[in-house]
Amino acid sequence: MTHQVYRSAFVPHDIKAPIRGAATGPLAGLTAAVKDMYAIAGERMSCGVPEWLAAHAPATHNCPPVQKIIDAGASIIGKTVCDEFFYSVAGINAHYGMPVNARAPGRLPGGSSSGSAAAVGAGLCDFALGSDTGGSVRIPASFNGIYGLRPTHERVEHSGVADMAPSFDVPGWFAATPGVFRNVGAVLLDNRRVTAKIERVVALEDAFEQAEEPVADFLRTLLEFMSDDLPAMIHGRIAPEGFDPWREAFRIIQAYETWQSFGDFVTEHQPKTGPGIRERMAFAATVTKAEADASRLVHDKAREHIRQIVVPGTILALPTAPAIAPLADTPAADLEDFRKRVMRLTCTAGMAGLPQMSIPAGTINGCPVGLSFIGWAGGDEALLDLACKLAPHCGMAA
Repeated sequence: MTHQVYRSAFVPHDIKAPIRGAATGPLAGLTAAVKDMYAIAGERMSCGVPEWLAAHAPATHNCPPVQKIIDAGASIIGKTVCDEFFYSVAGINAHYGMPVNARAPGRLPGGSSSGSAAAVGAGLCDFALGSDTGGSVRIPASFNGIYGLRPTHERVEHSGVADMAPSFDVPGWFAATPGVFRNVGAVLLDNRRVTAKIERVVALEDAFEQAEEPVADFLRTLLEFMSDDLPAMIHGRIAPEGFDPWREAFRIIQAYETWQSFGDFVTEHQPKTGPGIRERMAFAATVTKAEADASRLVHDKAREHIRQIVVPGTILALPTAPAIAPLADTPAADLEDFRKRVMRLTCTAGMAGLPQMSIPAGTINGCPVGLSFIGWAGGDEALLDLACKLAPHCGMAA
């Protein structure tokens, strides 16, 4: 099983040997895996697409996040599988397969950073680099029972990391333990930290309503257990007109920008994409600039509204995903419905450009469940510190 898990998490065009990190540093002695979208000197990236791999030359140098973790002492053990063009939350690649979710066998690992999350969840490495546009760190973190952070937009340098939809793209990371999770942040995050003490936690009732009842009840109970380590909690709602207007604006902007990133390549090379990706790319090709501009007005209004609520000192609590990981053989139509439900939960941080972390809350029927906290702009470190503080409460079973 271990060999199967290992091979499933990493791409066929993996690095030929581990890349050794510096002898000393905050990450010295740790191992890392890297999503197949980060430039690594001498290596080609695929963005999950074999035709992209074949059409592009090896990178001439490491991108900043990769160089930073190497300089901090981490050794890179491999490049991980991701969904094609990063355009899915399922974690299935039609060409490279589905990384095995060792924490929930037979269930989806979550995408698009599926290989990175699966590798951490299986104990194959100490941490891994992924990326998050519409949930691609948060959802795999929840499904694999690990820690994951979507940082504040633009707080991690991303030159040399493939673009999808730059309005929302952020490099992110996973870790199995809270201490390593925090230490990676100290290496990757820039100096635009906004320091504040967490003084208010808002449990988002409209977000909890999006989750299936067992998940919502479990996480509400966990928050009660955490009350001694959290400031006074209040209950509130974040989306005045429901999440669907935000979700739809996100979907339109993401599609438009994804086509700007990959459309010329798709038109010229006609890559053979798998189910779900194929339909979303076909839709992306039809989105007009006028439609995207109209959605940007919704985006701007949502961003202003959310940031007025999530000021320094305030964090939001919500389920990371609406359910445990779906079964690997879930029909495509059901997966598309699940994607819509996921995006209702992930769009808040994405629209506002705010940091969101998922922590491994525990399990329901043996399957991992993630609890999320959204912080203020620049409040990433406060979330990472909170992960360490709340660690004794994690791992509950229902």
